[in-house]
Amino acid sequence: MNRQLRRMSAALMALFALLLLNATYLQAVDAGSLNSHAGNKRVLLLEYSKERGSILVGRQQVARSVKTTDALTYLRSYPTKGLFASVTGYSSLFSRTGIEKYANSFLSGDDDRLRIRRPIDLVTGQRIEGATVQLTLDAAAQQAASRGLAKAGGKGAVVALDPRTGAVLALQSYPVYDPNLLASHDAGTVLKNYDALVKDPDQPLLDRATSEDFPPGSTFKLVTAAAALSSGKYTRTGKVDGPATLDLPQTTKDLPNENGRPCGDGHPTLQTALDLSCNTVFGAVGLALGAHALQDQADKFGFDDPDLSIPLPVAQSVFPDAPNAPQTAQSAIGQFDVRATPLQMAVVAATIANGGKRMKPYLVDRVTAPDLTVLDKTQPEEVEQAVTPQVARELTTMMVDVVQHGTGTNAQIPGVQVAAKTGTAQAGEGDRPHAWFVAFAPATDPKVAVAVLVQNGGTAQEISGNQVAGPIAKSVIQAVLGGGQ
Repeated sequence: MNRQLRRMSAALMALFALLLLNATYLQAVDAGSLNSHAGNKRVLLLEYSKERGSILVGRQQVARSVKTTDALTYLRSYPTKGLFASVTGYSSLFSRTGIEKYANSFLSGDDDRLRIRRPIDLVTGQRIEGATVQLTLDAAAQQAASRGLAKAGGKGAVVALDPRTGAVLALQSYPVYDPNLLASHDAGTVLKNYDALVKDPDQPLLDRATSEDFPPGSTFKLVTAAAALSSGKYTRTGKVDGPATLDLPQTTKDLPNENGRPCGDGHPTLQTALDLSCNTVFGAVGLALGAHALQDQADKFGFDDPDLSIPLPVAQSVFPDAPNAPQTAQSAIGQFDVRATPLQMAVVAATIANGGKRMKPYLVDRVTAPDLTVLDKTQPEEVEQAVTPQVARELTTMMVDVVQHGTGTNAQIPGVQVAAKTGTAQAGEGDRPHAWFVAFAPATDPKVAVAVLVQNGGTAQEISGNQVAGPIAKSVIQAVLGGGQ
């Protein structure tokens, strides 16, 4: 009998040990994956049982939680539909994007700074109300960007920055989508809507302002001009050669001007070459400076940074690695393998506007607890002096001339001096070119810098940066400066 009891006791102890091991594994090792599992209804009910924090633009709630009568207590709502979707993203039963994802710890109330402020909740494990995230966006600028892109048709993006701080004033990708379609408590509805958005050939879920890069075309001539002036070998008013075509070394091909004619009288100043956006001049300047100088200047403006986030991750803009001579000439005019996001080109304009100081762009101004205590506040961050203040002033003078007498006249605003550069970038064999426009204003006291991209020219019959993208940049500048449209 004693022997049977001993065996039973040993068996029970072994089972108990296994039970302890399994409980320890679930709590210490597998808890994270279980909590994040889409099928974990307990976690889902707990998450939706509390009020998620709001996302604000000015005093306007652009994402908020509203109470419901179904099993999930709160429903995420986006009152402005697609207007701010490029920034807020969405919060669904299955995933999050945009600020909803990258500020989730604050919005959900899980950030330690929120818990520390509530010792009782910390002890009891009670989840607390989410914090409010205040964005840097200017509602009027965002609306102007959205209207402009919609009018242009097709696909595109606009980014506007405060050049003095790096604060993002507008960030819009087009076409837009309504995040309410993905916030439903009905899983079937969410999956159906998500599937439709993914299958949409215009890819409305894609953020073209930060996640996609494009050939910047002639807007990159600002980088080449900055490298030229910084080298000390060129001046704004100095004469350069401007033939109709530039012989590309090591090849049988030429680099022509868009109109097939010489630049000005064939011996323009660098300023006139930028006014007229002459390919042969900037191709030749790029060859004379060399790829290393162009690469160095591009990097100072923020190219080739793989870690930029605002806090949304930003695709890396690139200058090609070690291009040969003909590739360098093509790169100097923003072609070959040069790629840039609209955000990057807004940074180029903003850096020139800010006397050569490159500021880190950011979207979140501050985060406040439910008791209105400020938990986090973004401080403007200077990244680098990309060009000297003197070079920045020279570039500004050249860009003002582009608007007054050159290819950027559609950005003229009565009573406001605007500085700008146009671009029409080849998009690939058989594809219509992209229309670009970068600008800042007022030129002598800049408060806004903007980059506009209209992919393949939208619905325009004839594509040019001035005709297609210039009016959008103008309306965004007017919105920020208070002039309306």
